[in-house]
Parts: sequence; structure tokens; C-alpha cells
Amino acid sequence: MSQPTSNLFLFVGKPVKDEYGRSIGRIVSFVVNPTGRVTSVFMKHEDGEFRKYASEQFRIDEDNIVLLPSIKLRVKTLCNEIPLIWRKEQALNELLEKKKVPSELFSELQKTFDGALNQLKTDAQTTSNSVDKYIARCNAQIRQLNSALIHLEIEREIGRIDESSYQTAIEMIKDGLKWAHAEREDLEALKNQLSNMLLGDTPTVPPQQDDQATTETSETPAPQLPEPPVVVHVKSAN
Repeated sequence: MSQPTSNLFLFVGKPVKDEYGRSIGRIVSFVVNPTGRVTSVFMKHEDGEFRKYASEQFRIDEDNIVLLPSIKLRVKTLCNEIPLIWRKEQALNELLEKKKVPSELFSELQKTFDGALNQLKTDAQTTSNSVDKYIARCNAQIRQLNSALIHLEIEREIGRIDESSYQTAIEMIKDGLKWAHAEREDLEALKNQLSNMLLGDTPTVPPQQDDQATTETSETPAPQLPEPPVVVHVKSAN
């Protein structure tokens, strides 16, 4: 989170929105561990349903609190963990070439890394399938909103809707279309991240550098790993 989780206490009873400004619900309570850290947040949704979310899904932006979708955080984790396994495997191979690791230990570690990598790739495929479902939902919403827009225009043309009501409705539909298109775009970016991760071979990566290290020059470009995904709202809870 952008601020300490203790700040969440200031938002009890206050509205929660998604990344696009849509109102989702209000914070009603917390789960707090013995050290005082907020681990979960209870929220009452606009439909009256109560749900519990991990505290990591909330971001405090000045006076506003935003709920981040769990699937977005999962994609970010996968895009960090898979390259890390690649780096470890490469380092292990280099140690073997330098005769700094016994062959039997090499085989054991390699098996461990391969198992972890295969599991992460399976998780990535499962997550990618979930993203597909959310994209399909956005497409369905966009079709419905476009249909609503056309029917509204027809009724206005034949004089069954007054201008004031029409303007109110048209603004709501336009907002809905803007949000749905933005969410679909973000989901498609997540899908591309996962696809690149699943299709890519083990990359050649440079050794880890400390925070003070300078970036590589243009004469010695660094091999590229998948970029971390841009942090989108998916409204439903796990």
C-alpha cells in the first residue's frame, strides 16, 4: 500500500472506489493481528453484501481509498517470481560451469527450480484463463451499454424522453462505456504479460546489481525481462 495500513482505520464507514472511480462500497471493519497489522478488511458493497479482502488490495490515495483487484496482484506476483526462478537457474548453471557446485547438488537444485517454475507457469495459465473471462464480461457490458445508448436515442427522437432526462442518462452511459473500455484495456495488458511469460524461453539476464549501480550503456544493452504489469479492477471478490 502507498501508506501504512494503520491509516485504514481512518476510512471506517467511508466509500471505497475502484481504479476508474466507480463506487464499490464502504469499509466496515478489519482483521488485525497481535502486532497491530491490518491483515484483512471487511467491506459492505453497494448491493448490501459483506465481503472480506486482503489489506494488500487497498491503496490509499490522499483522502480516497481504492480497491485493487486480486487478479491484478496475482499477475504482478507471477511476473516477479518467474523471472526470479530464471535468474536462479542461470546462476546455478554458471556455478556448475565454474565447478563451484557439486554435480549431485546441482541436480537436486535444478529439480527444485524446475518444479517451482512449472507450478508458476501452471498458475499463470490458470490466471490467464481467468483474465479471459473478465475480458469477456467487459465486452458484454460494452455491448449492453451501446444497446442502451441506441434505444435511448430512438426514444428521444420520437419525443418520449425529455431533454433533461436524456442528458442525465447519456452521461451515465458514457461514463459506463469509458470505465468498461479502460478496464478491458488494462485486462488485455495483463493478458499480454502472461502470454509473453508463458511463451518465452529462459532469458539471459544480467547479474543482480545493488541500488547504486548504474544502468547498462547502449553499447552493452541488458536483455529484457517481462515488465511488471500495470496495477485493474475486477469487481468480484475471490
